[in-house]
Amino acid sequence: MPHITLLAYPHCSMSSIIGPIDAFAMANLCHRRTQSMEICPEPLFSWDIVSLDGEIVEGYGRVIIQPHQSIHGIKTTDFILIPGFLPPLDFMGKIPRTLIKWFQRWHHGNAMIGASCTGTFFLAETGLLDGKVATTNWEFVRYFQRCYPHVQLKPERILTEDGGLICSGATTSFLDLSLFLIEKFGSEELAAHCGKALLVEPNRRNQSPYVVFDYQKNHSDEKILLAQNRMEKCFEQAIPLDALASDLGISPRHFKRRFKKATGDSPLTYLQRVRIEAAKRKLETTMENITEITWQVGYEDSNSFRRLFRKYTGLSPREYRERFSRAS
Repeated sequence: MPHITLLAYPHCSMSSIIGPIDAFAMANLCHRRTQSMEICPEPLFSWDIVSLDGEIVEGYGRVIIQPHQSIHGIKTTDFILIPGFLPPLDFMGKIPRTLIKWFQRWHHGNAMIGASCTGTFFLAETGLLDGKVATTNWEFVRYFQRCYPHVQLKPERILTEDGGLICSGATTSFLDLSLFLIEKFGSEELAAHCGKALLVEPNRRNQSPYVVFDYQKNHSDEKILLAQNRMEKCFEQAIPLDALASDLGISPRHFKRRFKKATGDSPLTYLQRVRIEAAKRKLETTMENITEITWQVGYEDSNSFRRLFRKYTGLSPREYRERFSRAS
């Protein structure tokens, strides 16, 4: 019987502990239904909630979590799950050394370890993710990259697996992680059935459609801020980037370097993302045809626009509208 250990830690998200437990309970129920009526099969999954010392933990929103035992009470387990957290995500140097060594010992003992949402920050702090592929909540990608530059972050993915370390993307992707485990320890058919019961789309691999561009203004370069504001106000017009640099009194080459350093994107990529974000809003809130939207956000060729749109969202404009439209 696969055993799952779920870590309760101060200020963690309760849903990323209870949600997986609900999924595993659903798997046990479905598993029982598929067995012979003459046999009462043992549950497919068992689990324990643990804390560092076995004492009550206060999660986010003042929710009280009563663990089953301390981390030291776990003698055998197949998978350890780290829950998500809401900001501030200040784990650097703050996780007890005892807990870090506990994770490292279980990992070297061949237990799988997973992290849901921003729990990937916690997992990265153990050092186990160094050199490994991971994902995280898309809202905190740049912060994660600054904190843990040795992790091979793939922020577009909903789920990653590398060397027995499993990471899932934003918030409710703990369900994708849970279904991954149900398939691994149960069967593909069982995972598909549970996914339907939980209303989780099968084979979700990409969280790019959900990303909201943050415009990356958390810097102090005033000239680059002016350039960003110009792009955001005039994105529907042709914006020669060399001319924009000249208007700011910066050489084109230096402008590109400064822009990249301040925002993390090249000027061209930034302009593309501004335009795609504007197109997403129109697709969500209007029924204007895609050719009209193409022109309104600064592009003339619909095919080029569609390729760019898919590059940044993982969907075609039509698919995006079908999924996210709020227009009546």
